[in-house]
Amino acid sequence: MNSAESDENSSKSPFDHWTSVGISLYMTLVGYGVLVGIPVISTAWVKLLGFSEVEVGYLAAADLGGLSLGAFISSLFISRFNRRFMVIFAILLAVTANWLCISWVDYQQVLYLRLLAGLGSGIYTAVAVSSLGATSKPALAYNAMLFAFAFSQALELHFLPLLSMSGIYSVFIFFFMLTVPFIRWIPAHALKDLDAENGAPDAQTHIENGISATIPKYVPWLCLLAMVITYVNIGSYWTYIELAALSDTATPSWTGQVLVWSSFCSIIGCAFATLLSNRFGLIRPLLVALFTMACAVGLLANGIDDITLLVSVFSFNLLWIFIDVYQMSTIANIDVAGKYAAMMPAAQGLGQIIGPIVSASLLDFELGYSSIFLMCSGAALLAMGIYFYMFLTFRKKIPEFAYVS
Repeated sequence: MNSAESDENSSKSPFDHWTSVGISLYMTLVGYGVLVGIPVISTAWVKLLGFSEVEVGYLAAADLGGLSLGAFISSLFISRFNRRFMVIFAILLAVTANWLCISWVDYQQVLYLRLLAGLGSGIYTAVAVSSLGATSKPALAYNAMLFAFAFSQALELHFLPLLSMSGIYSVFIFFFMLTVPFIRWIPAHALKDLDAENGAPDAQTHIENGISATIPKYVPWLCLLAMVITYVNIGSYWTYIELAALSDTATPSWTGQVLVWSSFCSIIGCAFATLLSNRFGLIRPLLVALFTMACAVGLLANGIDDITLLVSVFSFNLLWIFIDVYQMSTIANIDVAGKYAAMMPAAQGLGQIIGPIVSASLLDFELGYSSIFLMCSGAALLAMGIYFYMFLTFRKKIPEFAYVS
């Protein structure tokens, strides 16, 4: 009995250990910190540093675009490099860039530094997301990650507006540095390396194939494309929602409270996502969620008052996490090697580049905030169209993809 238990424990993946899951969850919250806090960070850039609303769009794009680039670079090297060294390098980049932002406040300087900070965040986050994807139950791990976002988002939106610009940067520095004492909790190597060490003959085959043999190779790329488009909507809406509300008839104090308390809708989103996926699978609830998201963000195209802001922002926060649970779980379920899991932050970051840049351009052409919310609605519908195509294509040929829970 003891021998059997010993063999079972030795074969258990280190990514399933509570230390690995715990540090990975923490790192995702820190790595995605700018993404979830971008409304108040954008407002701080305008109010505290005097940047224009157009410049804020490009700053957000640089920061979140760096996240995308860093995650993409990580996806190329994560199976060959020591993950702990990658995280240390990422922390050095992010901490250095945020520290320099405290004293360098010229727009061009801040633009390049936010790109550098995003690059560090991207490498850091990709290691964490890939580690969660390497667990034996990745969908459950991602659900836990998004559940935790509800609390971290609420804390950021409540406390960051109380800080100076240097205070905001210092918070990011502190939480990145807090990772260092626990760096050994991160498994140093990818699963393929661990399998190879244990003599698994098909380890390399799984890595090369990347996905389940029944799934066409283009499917995970289509899923990543849909994720990019989804984050065009999320990035645009979340960057400009507070600025748009303050420029319209919404009450400033009400706006701040709505942004904070709506964050807890994410908890409901995670719970409903789990319940519905058990009954209806992943794709069908995802289609409904994207359509509802399109309606929620498009609601603001006719103007923003206290009531429309409440309905739209609460719906957005409920659906944002709801949609992410399904998107990330869909990729995790078809991704044998975890190769595409490391690319998910890159897809999210790429959408965050495109969204704020397009939005800033719309404002530059003096089309107003209404055009931004119409664009957001169109992006949600386009992502829905991609998933609907895959559902119709595979519901009979590959039911385990179309109906998997």
